[in-house]
Amino acid sequence: MSELSLKYSGSLLSTIDSAQAKSSSPPRQLDGLGGLPICWSGAAPSMPAKTWVRQVQLGLKRLFDMFAATLALIVLLPLMLSVGALIRIGDGGPVLFRQKRVGQGGRVFEALKFRSMHAAAGDPSGMIEAVVNDGRVTPLGRFLRRSGIDELPQLWNILIGDMSLVGPRPHVPGMRAAGVVYEDLVHGYAFRTSMRPGLTGWAQCHGLRGSTVDRHKSIARIAHDFAYIQNFSLLLDMKILAITARREFFKFSE
Repeated sequence: MSELSLKYSGSLLSTIDSAQAKSSSPPRQLDGLGGLPICWSGAAPSMPAKTWVRQVQLGLKRLFDMFAATLALIVLLPLMLSVGALIRIGDGGPVLFRQKRVGQGGRVFEALKFRSMHAAAGDPSGMIEAVVNDGRVTPLGRFLRRSGIDELPQLWNILIGDMSLVGPRPHVPGMRAAGVVYEDLVHGYAFRTSMRPGLTGWAQCHGLRGSTVDRHKSIARIAHDFAYIQNFSLLLDMKILAITARREFFKFSE
C-alpha cells in the first residue's frame, strides 16, 4: 500500500465506518484521499450535482469506453486466445470465470475473467474473503493475476455497458470485508454504485486492492470510490488510466 493511501484521517474513518457513524454527525467535507475531498449531506455522501458539464463528460466517457474497449479487444485478441488455450490445456476446465457483480444503480450483471483458480475451487458467490497467497490459485493464475491479464475479458463488459474503463471496482452481492458484510462496515456503501464500475479506479491507483481482511484498508478503499464519484472528470479518468498503465508496466517488468 502506498504512503499516500495511508494518509486518510481518523475523522474520515469514523465518518464512513458504520460502527462509529451511528454516534457521530458526519462533517460536511473531508480531505485526505489523494487530494480529492469527500462531501457529506446529513449522514451520507452527497450526490454530485447534475450539471451540464458533468453530463457531457459522462456521455464522452461512455463513447471513449466503447472506442477503447473495441480497439483493445481487436489488438489483444491473439493474446487472449493464447491465454485461453493455456488455461484449457492446464486442467481441461473452463477458460472463463463468470461471477455476479453489482453494477450501476445496484443492477446485477455477470462479470467475466480468465479463470485463475483450480476449476473445483472457484467461488462463484464471491463470499469467501480475498486473502494473500490464496492456495486455490493455479501457477498460471498467479501470473495472470499479477499481470492483470485475468481481467481482460471484462473489456467485453465495458463494450456492452456493464462497466467502464474507470470507476469503483464491481463487488459481488453481499461482499464481505474484515469479517462482515461491506454494507455493514461502511456508512453509505451503496453510494459507490452511482456510476458504472470500472476495470481500474482511484482506489486501485493508491494500492487499495486484493485482500479485504484489514478493516481500515477496506474502509479506505470505499472512501476512495466515494471521492472519485464526487470529483469525476475526464481529466481525472485520464490520470487514473496513466497511473494504472505505469504501475502495470513496472509490475510486469519486475
